[in-house]
Amino acid sequence: MFVSGLPLDFSSPRVMGVLNVTPDSFSDGGRFLHIDDALRQAEEMVAEGAAIIDIGGESTRPGAAAVPLEQELARVLPVIEALAAAFDVPISIDTSKPEVMRAAVNAGARMINDVTALSSPGAIAAAAESAVPVCLMHMQGKPRTMQQTPQYGDVVADIMRYLSDRVAACEAGGIARNRLLVDPGFGFGKTKAHNLALLKGLGTFQRLGLPLLVGLSRKSMLGAVTGRTVEERLAASVAAALMAVERGARIVRVHDVAETVDALALWQAVTDIES
Repeated sequence: MFVSGLPLDFSSPRVMGVLNVTPDSFSDGGRFLHIDDALRQAEEMVAEGAAIIDIGGESTRPGAAAVPLEQELARVLPVIEALAAAFDVPISIDTSKPEVMRAAVNAGARMINDVTALSSPGAIAAAAESAVPVCLMHMQGKPRTMQQTPQYGDVVADIMRYLSDRVAACEAGGIARNRLLVDPGFGFGKTKAHNLALLKGLGTFQRLGLPLLVGLSRKSMLGAVTGRTVEERLAASVAAALMAVERGARIVRVHDVAETVDALALWQAVTDIES
């Protein structure tokens, strides 16, 4: 399975490394605000086997405040330019703003990762013009309020329907289907029970026929199950990544690249023997 514009073969699962250049992201907020720190972190993730680096300049953790356009641009553009010059690994821009999408692609980003599935006014047009792949994620509500009262009739069926509708909207807006990926949005407007049901039923999303991207790394659902703090969720994060891959995920978005790459290498070796 290939995605047009992304030089990766998804016959094997791939690891996307998280690089947040924000002061308030739930796990690594404030650590990589300086461009030298961001470059060192990216270099480490590439050496550990990351196939994509995902750059974010606006936190989407529960309760996070919105970031003005100019501030987000100032955070991400220097980092994208520096990484694009230093590494061959594709860079993804994690944003919902059409202006940031355009500027980031012009600076060297080769993928758009939008937690609102291109629902902002002008986002579909911006993504269509960019000619890069796009990941469409499900989120119920907004970051500031999404965890207050999330409700679903059937969490898997509801999200499946939403993503199918967003794919159709993108196609109607000029984005070819082979440029799209989907993400069910673990932790974005979902309770612990919703997240667990979503992980159990993750294989359902393969019916869309699109590469599935999943982000479970260090999330609160893992803490709710294990009682561990954010810093103590490595084992649960790796286990969640493996469960997601077993259910069809082609990209796992993680903070702990080396450990996840090793776990997936073992999974792939066993899978190759069985096939």
